[in-house]
Amino acid sequence: MSIEQHYWEAVQSKVCIKCVDSDGMGNCRLTPVYECALKQHFPLIVAAVKNIHSDNMEEYNAELRNSVCVQCKHQSPEGLCQLRSSVDCGLDRYFPLVVEAIEEVNRRVSV
Repeated sequence: MSIEQHYWEAVQSKVCIKCVDSDGMGNCRLTPVYECALKQHFPLIVAAVKNIHSDNMEEYNAELRNSVCVQCKHQSPEGLCQLRSSVDCGLDRYFPLVVEAIEEVNRRVSV
């Protein structure tokens, strides 16, 4: 299994299971029209988390905004995001858990 698969499985077990858009068992109920930001941007998310080594979540959030959100179709050129503002962005909502899941995999496999 690749490291990316380990990351995705860790995120699914820590985040997807708790997501309001899941069926309670970690299966996404979003339609193909509205893809989960975690799935859509996962390689960028992993890279953003791996770029930061800090106990300060604000540093992770800044990296998320600078490397992932800027590429999202929901964010305006001014950096505003209606989904984020209305707490409808799953990535933003669950990002601390995403960071925790990826960091746990890194500790296990010594990345």
